[in-house]
Amino acid sequence: AASLVARAAGAASLPTRPPAPHARPSAPTRASAWIARLVARTPAWDQPAARGEPHMLGPVGRWTGGPVGLLVLQTRGAWLRVLLPDRPNGHDAWVKRARVRLVRTRWRVEIRLAARTLTLLRDGRPRRTFKAVVGAPGTPTPKGRFAIYETARQPDPHGFLGPFALHLTAHSDVLDDYGGGPGRVAIHGRSGSSLADPLGSARSHGCVRVDNVAVRILARTLTSGVPVSVSS
Repeated sequence: AASLVARAAGAASLPTRPPAPHARPSAPTRASAWIARLVARTPAWDQPAARGEPHMLGPVGRWTGGPVGLLVLQTRGAWLRVLLPDRPNGHDAWVKRARVRLVRTRWRVEIRLAARTLTLLRDGRPRRTFKAVVGAPGTPTPKGRFAIYETARQPDPHGFLGPFALHLTAHSDVLDDYGGGPGRVAIHGRSGSSLADPLGSARSHGCVRVDNVAVRILARTLTSGVPVSVSS
């Protein structure tokens, strides 16, 4: 995308499944994942121990002001290892379980760059597959394990990004900034000049573009913290 950071006029959100009593959060699988919802400023450490100066994580999104959920990668006693929305890609930290609200999600997104497709899964089973525009060879979409960070309703649904941009925890590996943002990758719609790049092509600055019907489905279905995998 040429721009990722049109400020939100609002964000879609659906409730996710609350955990069963005494449930033990586990690492993400294709069928299920756990999300740590931040309810206040939360300290996070590089190790599962409260030693040294913690990173402070904010409970609201940087662009939308909506709630932040972090994908849980691992559990160790009273600690959770979570995926952070900051550089470098894959950056994680440990938070105390008692400081967050845990929810479980059965949704997942899988993006395949060679096929140039985005698949929405529930319970590990594909529900919808959409053709996509992915990063050009010089500005590739980064590969790896990511998550939804924010869902931003665009002020102009007929602008370049379409009606919604789902910001990811992913950042471009080759661009430090575009559109005023920190090189953050998003899944977004297509309107205006972005329609010049056909679905199934590799022509973006690293974002994943889908048609506007698809991005509306994603925006009303997915919440912050839902896992997103990008592979070849």
